[in-house]
Amino acid sequence: MKAFPLNKAFTFLEPGPVILVSTADGDRRNIMTLSWTMVLDFTPRFAFMTGSWNYSYKALVKNKECVIAVPTADMIKTVVSIGACSGADVDKFEKFKLTPLKAEFVGAPLIKECYANIECRVVDYIKKHGIFILDAEAAWIDERRKEKRLFHAVGDGKFIVDGEKISHRKLMLEKLPEGV
Repeated sequence: MKAFPLNKAFTFLEPGPVILVSTADGDRRNIMTLSWTMVLDFTPRFAFMTGSWNYSYKALVKNKECVIAVPTADMIKTVVSIGACSGADVDKFEKFKLTPLKAEFVGAPLIKECYANIECRVVDYIKKHGIFILDAEAAWIDERRKEKRLFHAVGDGKFIVDGEKISHRKLMLEKLPEGV
């Protein structure tokens, strides 16, 4: 084994796909790019990390709602570009030609071009770590999309795109022998 830089160790554990998070505060809507996400349980409950440096932060704290939109690999350049500018300076829906759709349960818009959208309410905020805990209210999917591969940030501007999906569901459901 060779020593590896400790400040890059997260690149081995980054589990979730890069996501877009839409927020709304009155007439002002925004989109931010995030890669620090996690699934907390099956209820469904999720978490992500951001802070006051992000323009969407104020809307998240004030309105306690958002939409997690899941982009696909064909959107990677747009998603990275969304993360490289501020909603304080630009309407990201207009700039990146994305279509906001009315959500059913929250004021933040769904993003039509994304493969999936999850309407969420903020149920907790761990200020010390900048972690928002979210409960999902509704989930939407566009199964007509040809591209369904997601992508994951692994640090330093590098990404991994999903490949073939392999199912081992049957194996997981088999009963273990007695005594094991």
